[in-house]
Amino acid sequence: MTAVSPIRLGTRRSALAQAQSGHVADALAKVAGRSVELVPIVSEGDTNRASLSEIGGTGVFANRLREALIAGECDILVHSLKDLPTAVPPELVIAATPVREDARDVVITRDGTPLHELGRGARVGTGAPRRIAQVRRRAPRVEVVDIRGNVDSRLQRVASAELDAVILAAAGLSRLGSESTLQREALGLAEWPTAPGQGSLAVETLADAPAELLAALAELDDEDTRIAVTVERAILAGLEAGCQAPMAAHAEVEGDSIRIRAVVYQPDGDRRIGLDVTEPLNRGYIRRNGSGNGANAADGADPMRAIRDIGMSAAHRLLEQGAAELLPRE
Repeated sequence: MTAVSPIRLGTRRSALAQAQSGHVADALAKVAGRSVELVPIVSEGDTNRASLSEIGGTGVFANRLREALIAGECDILVHSLKDLPTAVPPELVIAATPVREDARDVVITRDGTPLHELGRGARVGTGAPRRIAQVRRRAPRVEVVDIRGNVDSRLQRVASAELDAVILAAAGLSRLGSESTLQREALGLAEWPTAPGQGSLAVETLADAPAELLAALAELDDEDTRIAVTVERAILAGLEAGCQAPMAAHAEVEGDSIRIRAVVYQPDGDRRIGLDVTEPLNRGYIRRNGSGNGANAADGADPMRAIRDIGMSAAHRLLEQGAAELLPRE
């Protein structure tokens, strides 16, 4: 990469991936003073149409992109953070987590009927084990249909009456600018927490990337978002469960404290083990020692270690309550 060459951004080919990568590309071009070009990359998740629970959701969208980055096919990657494995290869670093979008799930229906009021046998589409368990708790009379496909194809299955509802991420709909006439029911995070990292993007690059690139990416990083998603992903790691585990974790920074809601579900929704705690934050230490992206921390300090410890402690509490009995191991 020369000083005048474009920054190459590797991205999946889906409309959503292209849209969210485009947002990052525009922001990065402004702070770096260089053009950013998208490099489409096909992942296993794009070519294998089996259920995510069958092929193993962990890394199914990220692995091929990471291989391309390490091989020099691109300079940076943009991931949906909820799809990214918690283990980061030593050659790579998450250099930025931009401001998080809406982390909620939404129910899409034709007529606006709330999920819990859908009639017996109504067909609700989702492919995520966490959402499946939540639907079975919220609306035990409905039939859950395991589905894959892009956002438009899922919306069309509701519009055509093949399905009565689908569950989607609010952030994805927002980034795509979807203007469907279908009705939306936003699900509150207090009673319907979502996947660790949902609504957030991760910009990944080489750990030894040029200093000017790391500095430009650091300008895109949002401190509150990084703190929250670091806690959420530490909970996932502490439970030793994959991205497709039937669990939810949502953390929200509130001044100098962070509120954490985490739930582990039995796949059929019959049981759940939950946690709702508020912990203090040492913002001064974080700001003195860098953003925590591993690229610019002072004197090798890791300001996110204490943040990860908060998440690991939450995971330990869930395990003490018996969460391991409900989770498939990664």
